[in-house]
Amino acid sequence: MAEVFETVEQLISEIESAKPDTPEALEQFRIRFLGSKNVIKPLFGEIRNVPNERKKEYGQLVNKAKELAEARYNSLKEALAAQSEAAAAKELDLTRPGDPFGLGSRHPISTTLNRIVTIFQRMGFSVAEGPDIEDDWHNFTAMNTPEDHPARDMQDTFYLRNSAELLLRTHTSPVQARVMTSQKPPIRIIAPGRVYRSETISARSHAQFHQVEGLYVDEGVSFADMKQTLMYFAQEMFGTPKIRLRPSYFPFTEPSAEMDVWIGMDNEKNYRLSKGTGWLEILGCGMVDPQVLENCGIDPERYSGFAFGMGIERQAMRLYDIPDIRLFFENDVRFLEQFKAVI
Repeated sequence: MAEVFETVEQLISEIESAKPDTPEALEQFRIRFLGSKNVIKPLFGEIRNVPNERKKEYGQLVNKAKELAEARYNSLKEALAAQSEAAAAKELDLTRPGDPFGLGSRHPISTTLNRIVTIFQRMGFSVAEGPDIEDDWHNFTAMNTPEDHPARDMQDTFYLRNSAELLLRTHTSPVQARVMTSQKPPIRIIAPGRVYRSETISARSHAQFHQVEGLYVDEGVSFADMKQTLMYFAQEMFGTPKIRLRPSYFPFTEPSAEMDVWIGMDNEKNYRLSKGTGWLEILGCGMVDPQVLENCGIDPERYSGFAFGMGIERQAMRLYDIPDIRLFFENDVRFLEQFKAVI
């Protein structure tokens, strides 16, 4: 039985004297003494052959070998790591130029939004903002949306849990309501921001997107003022001198219209976008309904106004020929790198 004690003592001596000086040698040390088939593991089974009076002594000796191997491995690993760091620091050339740092680029949504805001600021509009979480009054009631309007249904609006009043805004019109209830005319604002609707995500629609809405309220504001404002926007944004207004319906404007810009049919892309008509719809607009003005505390007998709204993604897709709205939200670097040259 003295042989098994001597075997363990020899292993302890080998562990204590081991001095692996490379990662490869350290890995061999680990495999030999701590691996799944290490040389210490079989020694535990020899305890059955040790006399009872020496079993405790033998067990303690084998445990000592195992614990020593673990401690030795950890200390050797730390020593090698420290040596590697010291060598790297010694070889560091502080005069060497750093690695090139890639510059990012503005997201096409941000670029398009900035372009829209700049155009309207030149016409005297200021930017107004509001919360993404809105109440029912600002989002619907103030905007003359009837109680039974489909837009109030759960399938179109994200309501907060356990609340029939709080919701994620479905448009930026609540910003208009907040401005009209806190300021007196003249009011000339645009309201950009995120909006949320419970829609099926596809190449042409998304549950979250961005809008810019505009509002102008003052004495004597007419439909002709709205048309001239939007014509100037179309010329600056798309370079097109030709627009058309088609009758439409929105709860908060009367009369209401959809605005199209002329893109022509001189190529396959424009033919496809315009569905063979040469016209591309870009926004909705109309004269502010007198009831909306009254809801917000503005005298509709004295003041009138117009409002308009557009999706920023739609404008960006048109400007940069992007076929799928989902690309805006995927954060794919390959997609975003294409816009580095865009100011």
